[in-house]
Amino acid sequence: MKVVTRGLRFPEGPVALADGSVLVVEIERGTLTMVHPDGRQTIVARPGGGPNGAAIGPDGACYVCNNGGFSWTNTDVGLRPVGIPDDYAGGRIERIDLAGGTVERLYDNADGRPLRGPNDLVFDRHGGFWFTDAGKFDNNGRDFGAVCYALSDGSRCIRAGAPMISPNGIGLSPDETVLYVAETMTARLWAFDLASPGVIRRSDNGAPHGGRMLFASPVYQAFDSLAIDSDGNICIATLVTGGITVISPAGRQLDFVKCPDPQTTNICFGGADLCTAFVTLGGIGELVSLSWPRPGLPLNFLNR
Repeated sequence: MKVVTRGLRFPEGPVALADGSVLVVEIERGTLTMVHPDGRQTIVARPGGGPNGAAIGPDGACYVCNNGGFSWTNTDVGLRPVGIPDDYAGGRIERIDLAGGTVERLYDNADGRPLRGPNDLVFDRHGGFWFTDAGKFDNNGRDFGAVCYALSDGSRCIRAGAPMISPNGIGLSPDETVLYVAETMTARLWAFDLASPGVIRRSDNGAPHGGRMLFASPVYQAFDSLAIDSDGNICIATLVTGGITVISPAGRQLDFVKCPDPQTTNICFGGADLCTAFVTLGGIGELVSLSWPRPGLPLNFLNR
């Protein structure tokens, strides 16, 4: 692994751009930050709260899931979120103009229910986006979360699958017929068969949100955000054990790539051939890169 940059404040949401730069959010600092190929950092915008997942939309802007912020503690393995901050004012979906850094709030509710902790998002080829609302937690309990679908023009945001337990990473299969969602606390990977944009074809297995359980971790760990490779494998940033867990579309674990931080938070693919993985290490505040054995899946409005 190569360290691209250090000194980030709990980085997440990497987006590898064509010029070799990587956008990351810094959740604790409340910024969207550009990491240049030489490791320099430039703050693009300061949305505040807790910017989490990020993706480029059909208009070239960066769309951000903002969880509203955490309270934090320093541990022997670095920063760690521990609960709801005193200044928490709700979660939201934001649109950030990369040229000027202006921040626009698109949504703070889905179907009239307030967003609690939007976490990660992915655009489909139609220009809408799926996102997870992980809820919020403190020492006294945790909210249930949901899978939501929204349009990028701010006109529609719905809860499509609920309830879920801390839904986090989200991604689409290469043919966009299956939506994958990783739950943090359960370390489960769910598959949602899609009938049309924003519509889940519910499974009859009894899961209340309508998904199929594709994989459940046999050891104690937690799943964070994810990316899909060109073979359709689901590459999940994995907490506690610290690394990237690779699951096939059939639900079999293919690999585990160890990383030097138990708070490995996210992965994306970049480079000319999409064979470079960029991984955010939240606790120690680093962005690292490594060669990946398969190209990443091209993302709508970024690589296509």
